[in-house]
Amino acid sequence: MNLAIRDIRHNLLRFVLTGVGLGGLLGIVITMAGIYQGALADALRLPRASNPALWVVQPKTKGPFAEPSRIPRDTRDLVRRIPGVTASGAVTFQTVQATAEGRNLRLFVVGYEPGRLGGPAILIAGHGITESHYQMVADASSGLRVGEQVPLGPYGDHYTVVGLTRGMVTSAGDPVAWITLLDAQTLQFSVPPPLQRREKALGRSPIATADINAVLVRLGPGVSRAAVAREIDRWKHLSAVTVSQEEGYLTVFVIEKMQRQLGMFMGILIVVSAVIIALIVYTLTMDKLRSIATLKLLGAPDRTIIALIVQQALILGVAGFALGVGLVWAFKGYFPRRVQMEPWDIVILFAITVVVCLIASALSVRTALRINPAKALTG
Repeated sequence: MNLAIRDIRHNLLRFVLTGVGLGGLLGIVITMAGIYQGALADALRLPRASNPALWVVQPKTKGPFAEPSRIPRDTRDLVRRIPGVTASGAVTFQTVQATAEGRNLRLFVVGYEPGRLGGPAILIAGHGITESHYQMVADASSGLRVGEQVPLGPYGDHYTVVGLTRGMVTSAGDPVAWITLLDAQTLQFSVPPPLQRREKALGRSPIATADINAVLVRLGPGVSRAAVAREIDRWKHLSAVTVSQEEGYLTVFVIEKMQRQLGMFMGILIVVSAVIIALIVYTLTMDKLRSIATLKLLGAPDRTIIALIVQQALILGVAGFALGVGLVWAFKGYFPRRVQMEPWDIVILFAITVVVCLIASALSVRTALRINPAKALTG
């Protein structure tokens, strides 16, 4: 006869309610771990989409995603002439606020040259950009549909959605949209007419800049990335960042603060879960002090009593963890941010849950072992 199971049946309602509450707490912990993994995957998805070997950016900067970068557009041609470079593409990045059919949209707009590096990788609907102006490919998470028109910029130019991608969002959860480089430069760098008139009155000549944010570079087979990067740095006076370096910058400078924040809340919730388990197991132990004293009087060894308490704590914790995983798995598609449950994270959180259960049962074990067997004979 398993004493822990027998006692749980005797206090079934209390165990069920506690397990549900604990499952909710552990579900939040698992969700936070999933949100971090999802944000990391989203942050790395766009840099990996075009599969470049190098990102050429402004000198002494850490790439177009970790900090701003502006370089001349002719950088693309300069880099393309370097031995070993097989393809290059100029790109710009900007975040814009738009309105489509009465709903607000926040888009991360990529400007690229159709036919060169930097465009959308895989389309799930429609086609790529075929015109030099006013066409857009957007991620399906934006809610846009093929054929829908989106006004962008201070002049309200309407861009027609011609294609859709899936899963292309930034670390902030903003859907990615692609337009031509010429449209993106106009959207990002053009000077409005009132400002042009004011600058002209002051004797200055504001001209719409043709700058870009980065150049994507692809190398031939067997070409050393480090050698090409050194040549770009030495002769072109630019910074060449490898994909692994760019991913490191994103992880350290963009995602790190989110990791610390989520880690802090996860720690707090784990502590709260430990307190709940400790209180429930301690309450159950206090309710059966006389039963434990009777067991001692009958000659039950200490390990039997310890097993009773520890098993109850583990059953409570493991059942709550299983419920939490089930809840997250069932509802992760309804979260506004991507929740990516990694098997290794689940294993680590399960191990932490087991350790928390063992620690939470320590007070109850100590109380049970100090019970005098003579208490079984008292009223």
